Amino acid sequence: MRASHLFRSAVVVAAIALVACSPDVTGPDIQATRLAVLPVRNPVLFIHGWNSTGATWFTTIDKFKASGYSDAELYNWTYYSGQSNVITANQIAAKVDSILAITHASKVDLITHSMGSISARYYTKNLGGADKVEALVSLGGTNHGTNTAYFCLQTSCLEMRPNSSFLNALNKTDETAGLTRYATWRSPCDEVINPLSSPSLSGAVSNTITTCLKHSQLHEDPTVYSQYEAFIQ
Repeated sequence: MRASHLFRSAVVVAAIALVACSPDVTGPDIQATRLAVLPVRNPVLFIHGWNSTGATWFTTIDKFKASGYSDAELYNWTYYSGQSNVITANQIAAKVDSILAITHASKVDLITHSMGSISARYYTKNLGGADKVEALVSLGGTNHGTNTAYFCLQTSCLEMRPNSSFLNALNKTDETAGLTRYATWRSPCDEVINPLSSPSLSGAVSNTITTCLKHSQLHEDPTVYSQYEAFIQ
């Protein structure tokens, strides 16, 4: 069990004892209300990739709800994917701060697809995100670039090209910054990521090769879902 889970469990136990000893408790509804503000797991922020939207995650969010997550623990949003990943990373920072303020959690988990991985990693490495992100999932991430980015001239595409100055700086010294736990998934049949080794990160807890899945199937496949859902627990 992770230290953060042990801490949360201790807080919940202490809260139960406090409620039980409080003279103003009139019934279980008050106890449930007080405990409801104590997060028992990290809220999850989903980050889509290039030329996509937050709707990418609807099926995945339904899977998380079926696993017991509530709407209050699941967050997706849409950003302009043609902008620099630096701008997106700053938007992620603001989004995370907003989620932490709403949920009273101390950390979030990030689940990313494709280009969303490098925006999220810029946040953890350069914007203090490693102190606020417990786990980062990278599904078909453009972590070391992709040759398909040469077909696009947007700023974000220039940054996704192999050996771009953005990626060289992002991957320099430490590809998995801070105490955040990183895990990647890549498919041998990914038609968007070239080279196929690009998603893997040095220092990741795991770099998983999936069965033959297309790029967009990486966030839809039930087996992959079960693996990364278990990883963030």
